[in-house]
Amino acid sequence: MATADLPIARPVPRTYSGVAEWLTTVDHKRIGIMYFVATAGFFAVGGLMALLIRTQLAQPDNTFLSASQYNQLVTMHGTTMIFLFVIPIWSGFGNYMVPLMIGARDMAFPRINALSFWLLLLGGAVMYSGFLFGGSAAAGWTGYVPLTEKLYSPQVGQDLWILGIHIIGISSVMGAANFLVTIQRMRAPGMTWFRLPLFVWAMEVTSALVLLASPFLAAALAMVLLDRQLGTSFFNPAHGGNVILYQLIFWFYSHPAVYIMILPGFGVISEILPVFSRKPVFGYRTMAYSIAAIGVLGFMVFAHHMFTVGLPLPVQVFFMATTMVIAIPTGVKVFNWIATLWGGSIRFTAAMLFSIGFILMFTIGGVDGVFMASLGIDYQLNGTYWVVAHIHYVLVGGSLMIIFAGLFYWWPKITGRFLNERLGKWQFWLLLLGFNLTFLPMHILGVMGMPRRIYTYGPGTGWGPINAAETVGSFIIAVSIMVFLYNMALSLHAPATAPSDPWEGNTLEWLTTSPPPPHNFDELPEVRSLRPVRDLRLAGRPATRAQPAQS
Repeated sequence: MATADLPIARPVPRTYSGVAEWLTTVDHKRIGIMYFVATAGFFAVGGLMALLIRTQLAQPDNTFLSASQYNQLVTMHGTTMIFLFVIPIWSGFGNYMVPLMIGARDMAFPRINALSFWLLLLGGAVMYSGFLFGGSAAAGWTGYVPLTEKLYSPQVGQDLWILGIHIIGISSVMGAANFLVTIQRMRAPGMTWFRLPLFVWAMEVTSALVLLASPFLAAALAMVLLDRQLGTSFFNPAHGGNVILYQLIFWFYSHPAVYIMILPGFGVISEILPVFSRKPVFGYRTMAYSIAAIGVLGFMVFAHHMFTVGLPLPVQVFFMATTMVIAIPTGVKVFNWIATLWGGSIRFTAAMLFSIGFILMFTIGGVDGVFMASLGIDYQLNGTYWVVAHIHYVLVGGSLMIIFAGLFYWWPKITGRFLNERLGKWQFWLLLLGFNLTFLPMHILGVMGMPRRIYTYGPGTGWGPINAAETVGSFIIAVSIMVFLYNMALSLHAPATAPSDPWEGNTLEWLTTSPPPPHNFDELPEVRSLRPVRDLRLAGRPATRAQPAQS
């Protein structure tokens, strides 16, 4: 027998079970769930830091925390919430939902997908390891120089913080490339660009922002690390460096990063509102174009964070104008969401309440931002608690509200179970109350002149009662999160009763079982409209529904 005729012994794939199966998985759905679990853990740590910060500020001349401890907590709280919670949790939603929504069996590069998740955990561990070596980073989440220079931050925790951000950035870039290839090359038959779900549109633009912007942050932090460890002088004015250079590079990344954190939320709400108002989303193409426009304009407004550093006046006027212009596509979205609700047969589920709360809170944050685009106003309020209020209305009132909306909406698809609607509504009202009690008075503190990042203040300032009220509000937010955890525990111990399409949804994820099988779909129809599952339902395909738990 010739060698070519001999049977070839092919390796049999090794199978795992239990924990090992999760640790070695490349299934996009399991990776998405692991993102949810990991980011929830980081959110808990970041939230605990926030409570400690608010406790320190609850009264004048408080000694609950030292100045060094306070600075470390502020730095790690901001870093955790941005880089370890908000940005990566959208990778969790995207990993689970994007392949289902476009009719794909998996992400384009499953192993790279798994690697990007594990790099996120590694980056977080490296950042937090600073606490084991005499102190973590304490220069603020922005890492401004000269605060990050060796002279002012000699602890090794600052270096570990920079390395951790680099690792997380590599994770984000790998994930972004994977999303771009998956969306562009693996769509179901008939799913043209203008039949894509708006959440997929949002993930496409977000991934492009990550891919384009992240290298700038990596470059800035690499130069800081070289200054610290090799004695270079990129940012040392005494040796020809320029501290403003760091801010320019940092904000060229970090303002697009605001949209990296919020654009996926725009996509989530654009999926939820049509389902629970029983109407198609108003102005679909306008919504898609405005998402893309925000992605482009996000790179053209970054210097509005730097109005007080001495930029030439024509440069300041240019960035003032672009900051006002970027409000236009965002405003288009808000009006389109309201038009989607207008005249609809609205069901006020928990997901719908969180979506409406998102519109209200994000609008306040957006108006804050346009308000500060005025040069004269920005000169007065820059560096005060007004800015703290603004960023939290955008990222907590915005991102957190819509994250919970997405969880209530897709929880039956992910787990086969419902979350309790009554508990969800209690959680919404507690979160809305606690959030506004915490952050709305910060506008007043900003006008009164309370600066950011101070660890204590004197009794003569008059800031004490307002800070005490804000601290009460932060603990109400914590109670609302505890309600969600209780709701989640009840759901996971309940029987799996969710059908494939519990909400009468529109997009392809509602075509498969809840939860989906490993291969996602047994068969796929040709997509002929924006709402393919509704098309099948109207054509006579049986659709089963179950009522979510009420008590």
